[in-house]
Amino acid sequence: MSGLHADAVTVLSAWEAPNDHQEALRRHYLEYLAQNADGVWRSCRPSHLTAGMIILDHDGRHTLLVLHGRINLWVQPGGHCEPGDRSLMEVAEREAREETGLAELVLDAKPIALSRHRSPCGAETHLDVQYLGTSPAGAAPVVSDESHDVRWFPVSALPGELASGVAESVATAVAALVRR
Repeated sequence: MSGLHADAVTVLSAWEAPNDHQEALRRHYLEYLAQNADGVWRSCRPSHLTAGMIILDHDGRHTLLVLHGRINLWVQPGGHCEPGDRSLMEVAEREAREETGLAELVLDAKPIALSRHRSPCGAETHLDVQYLGTSPAGAAPVVSDESHDVRWFPVSALPGELASGVAESVATAVAALVRR
C-alpha cells in the first residue's frame, strides 16, 4: 500500500459526509480501496480515485471551470494521482494549478464532496474526492495544454455544456465557503 493510498483511507475514514448519498459514496470508496491496493492509480480498473478542486473567487460569486480537452464539457479542475503525490489534497492542488495557472489558492484541508462519474481515460469511473479552493481578487487563469479553455462563470449562470455533477459540486462549494 502506498503512502497516497494510506492518506486516502485516512482522509475518507475521518470525513463526515453531509448526507446519506455522500455517506454511501464514502463507504464505497473505502471498500474499493480495501479491495484494491492500487486504487489510487490510473491503471486500476474498473475505477480509481482522482482528486479535484472547485475553485471560487474571493467572494464566492464566480467559479473557475475548464473546458475539458477530450469530452468538450466544462468541468472543475482535477485529475489523476501521480507518483510523488503524498496526499489527495496535494493531487487536487497540483491539478488545479496545472489546469488553471493560478498559483495562489487558499485550500480547505478537508474534502467538501465526493463524485462518482464516468471516466474519459479508459476506466469505467472516477471516484473523485473534491476540495474547495478560493482565489484572490483579480486572479487571471491560463489555459493549459490539456484544455480548450478556462473561464470564470457566475455561480448563478453556469454554462450549458456542463459535465454531469459539476453544478451540484459548485453549489456544495458555495455552501462550504459560507460556513468557512
